Amino acid sequence: MIKQIFGRLPRKPSKSAESREASAATATLSSNSSVNSRSGESSISRPLSSHNFVTPGSYSEYCYGGKTYPTIDSKLNGNLLSPTYEALPSFKDVPISEKQNLFIKKLNFCCKVFDFTDQTKSLKEKEAKRQALLELADYVTSVNGKFTEYVMQEIIKMVSANLFRPFLPAPREGKIIEALDLEEEEPLMDPAWPHLQIVYELFLRFVGSAETDAKLAKRYIDHSFVLRLLDLFESDDPREREYLKTILHRIYGKFMVHRPFIRKAINNIFYRFIFETEKHNGIAELLEVLGSIINGFALPLKEEHKLFLVRALIPLHKPRCISAYHQQLSYCITQFVEKDCKLADTVIRGLLKYWPITNSSKEVLFLGELEEVLEATQPSEFQRCMVPLFHRIAHCLSSSHFQVAERALFFWNNDHIDNMIKQNHKVILPIIFPALERNTRSHWSQAVQSLTLNIRKLFSDHDPELFEQCLRKFEEDEAKQNDIKAKREALWNHLEDVAASKALTATHQTSSLENH
Repeated sequence: MIKQIFGRLPRKPSKSAESREASAATATLSSNSSVNSRSGESSISRPLSSHNFVTPGSYSEYCYGGKTYPTIDSKLNGNLLSPTYEALPSFKDVPISEKQNLFIKKLNFCCKVFDFTDQTKSLKEKEAKRQALLELADYVTSVNGKFTEYVMQEIIKMVSANLFRPFLPAPREGKIIEALDLEEEEPLMDPAWPHLQIVYELFLRFVGSAETDAKLAKRYIDHSFVLRLLDLFESDDPREREYLKTILHRIYGKFMVHRPFIRKAINNIFYRFIFETEKHNGIAELLEVLGSIINGFALPLKEEHKLFLVRALIPLHKPRCISAYHQQLSYCITQFVEKDCKLADTVIRGLLKYWPITNSSKEVLFLGELEEVLEATQPSEFQRCMVPLFHRIAHCLSSSHFQVAERALFFWNNDHIDNMIKQNHKVILPIIFPALERNTRSHWSQAVQSLTLNIRKLFSDHDPELFEQCLRKFEEDEAKQNDIKAKREALWNHLEDVAASKALTATHQTSSLENH
């Protein structure tokens, strides 16, 4: 039966298929990806970290080498154990010439997928598979020699059978939960993780190994495989997404031919998230991978990369759940500005376009990101957007939410931003002066009043004449507003009196008619 299945597998003639035993060298997670000068991208050097979390079922088929093959359903083999496996020895107990055959047999055994929703079911078989996976992972890092194409094929078959599976609906789905409440919930841990973790570790070592020939491996780690790997970022289990992030990073670095496709596929995930679902567990991890990719972009930036900034990254500020991935998004945005200072105006206007009006916590995040962008902004670009920018900052300065007001006032603690404001104070001060003056007179927060007085003094010391002009104009505008308010109140009082007199007249007329 196994021979029949092998006979159907897509195989291409290769000298390496007849070579000696397959192996791989240890792949360290901190290693950098290689440089592709023709693609205009340098090494991917930024360190990675993790975030966010589903419970698996199992696919009834797996895909590799561009074709789809059936697997054994977990419900059917929950109590089964390959009778041949019990006789399989350990790698250390067989001669070198037999190790590759044993490796293949153990890979085939590990294609079995067990049901982990019932922790009391098939315990012996699950433990046997776990031990086999551990042996396979150790073998991948300990043998010398290149992986043959056939071994690559079998590794991808086993990885596909175990990893590519549908996610069962999370118990919290169907509830109406605000984004902030969702963040506070405990992540859902996958009960199959004791097996999945080892499969991920084995695959990570395989992809990162210097003994894995990318030209051969790309036949099996193809576009279809990459898409299904990206689908797994929907997992609710943060441990799985951490492995996926690192593996995707390695694939992007090793398989240069896949780089444009990976960027486009991530783009599509973002579009669906922004404009359709606003639900995805792996946005933070995908952005973290992109942070490393953007860090490696060569200069001058390609038009494709600038379009990605405008069409995907900036609109990611729109969803309500931005706090789940804002740190990673802010890093990506700032990288673009640092690489091309002319993009500062585009980024700042994009932030203003998606600026939150009623969400104070989101507004604080935007102000923090804006400070990072301004810190990387050149004076010439600052002048292009400072008028709409400081109209928005003026609104933030006079916000009744003290955190928003404080965060806006902290801009003056940044020397670079403070210097640019001073250079353009004749334009900026008239815009923000009313907000500063109202804060000093009537803001309920003592901390906001104190910070505002400090900034007010900075402007007063820097240009006393302009400050006095702004103060006079503010007082004149306030007097006009008070006059308008008084006239409005007088008009309303007059209307109320007229209405009351008419009502009284109507009452008298009604009563006189009743008397007659």
